[in-house]
Amino acid sequence: MSDALFDLENPTEEHRMLRQMVRNFARDVVEPQADEHDRTGTLNVDLMRRCGELGLLGITVPAEHGGAGLDATAAVIVHHELSKSDPGFTLAYLAHAMLFVNNFYWGANDEQRARYLPKVISGEWIGAMGMTEPSSGTDVLGMRTFAKKQGDRYVLRGRKALITNAVDAQVFIVYATVEGEITTFVVERNTPGFSTGTKTAKMGMRASTLSELILDDVEVPAANMLGEEGGGIKNMMRNLEIERLTLAAMSLGIADRCMDIMVRYAAERTSFGKSLAEHGQIQRYIGESYAKTEAARALIYNTARFVGPGFRNRLGTDAAKLFAAPVGKEVADNAMQVLGGWGYCSEYKVERLLRDAKLLEIGGGTIESHQKNITKDLLRKVRQG
Repeated sequence: MSDALFDLENPTEEHRMLRQMVRNFARDVVEPQADEHDRTGTLNVDLMRRCGELGLLGITVPAEHGGAGLDATAAVIVHHELSKSDPGFTLAYLAHAMLFVNNFYWGANDEQRARYLPKVISGEWIGAMGMTEPSSGTDVLGMRTFAKKQGDRYVLRGRKALITNAVDAQVFIVYATVEGEITTFVVERNTPGFSTGTKTAKMGMRASTLSELILDDVEVPAANMLGEEGGGIKNMMRNLEIERLTLAAMSLGIADRCMDIMVRYAAERTSFGKSLAEHGQIQRYIGESYAKTEAARALIYNTARFVGPGFRNRLGTDAAKLFAAPVGKEVADNAMQVLGGWGYCSEYKVERLLRDAKLLEIGGGTIESHQKNITKDLLRKVRQG
């Protein structure tokens, strides 16, 4: 294939086929249930298991361990397409497939993989990750949850807050300090001393659930530690890159859907005797939204080519999320202005998409944290010559 014909969004036929499958699934299965689960604030657990049947829950896990064996571009495709219909469910999917499954796989040994992967890749068990705490979010080094080794076990104590899937998950990755060093553990829901709080109400992304994790002298076998003591930072930072990239892809999905809604509405609606699309202010909303959406698309998919478990790309993934996260919110807001009163009502979906979009400027690292990381990495390059 010549460079002139290279498709950044679908670099291989396998990627193109994956996109078409997920697009059809989103249209036929995800779309019809989205409003109901937004209203009730509940996760569609059966839908998550349908994702397992399609091979989406282990999208980045090698085939020899039961996964799809695909890359970061494939993960971006899934999040991009699902978010066009239901960002709230997509966030739950991300918490399971990226924050638990991908994170777990690359940190686990073969015995641990054999023990947990079949359940989480099939969707029999839903996973979640506990990093954020009541007193520290982006400042992960300030976490207070700790673990003490006692014989062949570790005893964990602390709290995690704002944990996606906490209400519904059966298994959790939990970060805790061991003698001051961040370490990664797998904790099952039925472990004595472990519990989750009441469901946390929130502005958007309501089709995913949120609550606290409570660790009250939770005894975890040493066999449930991922990697080694103090290895948690490595696990965390590696996984944050694909997390930020897929969160950026969610914002792109929201922007794409809102672009489609506003252009169709502007084409069909008349105002003051002419098409709504003929008014200059409407053209500004549409034109600027399109340009920013396309810029986000190029940045996200280009960055995805250089993200993987074997190398680091914090600079690229921070840049992708820093730029793309506000785009979904801005395009959704512009779409609401174009639709006017109808945009504020639920019929056209824009009000739900706008509520959902805001989280992407916060979750997985705030936009301020991305600005800080980018500056640090660029300064490091200058100083290293």
